[in-house]
Amino acid sequence: MKTTFRDEPMNILCALLSLTVSLAIVPRVSAADQPALDPHLEPLHAWLDKTFKSEGKEPNSGKPATDVSRWERALNGKAVRILHSLNDGTYGGECIVMWDEEKQTVCYHYFTTAAFTHEGNMIFQDGKLITHELVKGSANRITEVRGQIEMRPDGTFSQKTEFLKEGKWMPGREAVYRPDPTARVIFK
Repeated sequence: MKTTFRDEPMNILCALLSLTVSLAIVPRVSAADQPALDPHLEPLHAWLDKTFKSEGKEPNSGKPATDVSRWERALNGKAVRILHSLNDGTYGGECIVMWDEEKQTVCYHYFTTAAFTHEGNMIFQDGKLITHELVKGSANRITEVRGQIEMRPDGTFSQKTEFLKEGKWMPGREAVYRPDPTARVIFK
């Protein structure tokens, strides 16, 4: 069949339509084919692609405190990224969780808007995340933090922390986080 100049607009239209359909399908296929989470991080899967919010009080002052956290798959499944902010951005942080081959443990680095950082590790034990971190920088004389996070069957999770300040372990924050797809992590 010989194509004439008159047929050319129809051929271009068909090609564009075919390309548009292909482009619409490709993202769906590639999203379905995304690599799984690193097997060492698999216990974090229940939190992924969700935003959680807790309402509570600050441990020392008793003032209201709202924390929003967002958990995401990162670096092609080799990491989990957690963003969070307290009280609409008065404080916030970002955490990257990865398997450390050399140390043979799950490690994380937490960076804050208050210019201090944490380096820690976590273990998965009896359905809980047990964390321990060293604080670097000026964090009100706090040098270590340890905590426990537990995902509950109803989709909420509880978190309880304590911190080492001037050689004494003190109670930290205790909160229940509920899924809240409308909540947003805010940095000011």
